[in-house]
Amino acid sequence: MAFDGTWKIDRNENYEKFMEAMGIGMMKRKLGAHDNLKITIQQNGDKFNVKEHSNFRNIEIEFTLGVNFEYSLADGTELTGAWTLEGNKLVATFTRKDNGKVLKATREIVGDELVQTYVYEGVESKRFFKRG
Repeated sequence: MAFDGTWKIDRNENYEKFMEAMGIGMMKRKLGAHDNLKITIQQNGDKFNVKEHSNFRNIEIEFTLGVNFEYSLADGTELTGAWTLEGNKLVATFTRKDNGKVLKATREIVGDELVQTYVYEGVESKRFFKRG
């Protein structure tokens, strides 16, 4: 599938503002903006295996489209939610366990890039990944 492969972070848009809205402290925001994130995605039908490697952690997530699962952000924020496929776009709605607020995320292939978009409390951020 189109998402399959290894993707390396290339650049961010408004990522520090997004992390600030999420309540992440200044030091973690500065580090997070340079996390050197690499994502490996494997899709098999409606099942996904995602490996995230960064300067801060290495994790592996398995999920099935439309099925709720639990996930922790690099700063420890715990979420629950699900990914769905809308056309050629992966769309997720996650709810924070600590305050019940919603984080929306999308992943889509635009040209030769994987674009991840996050929206939280009206703040939108994009992270752009190149195959690598």
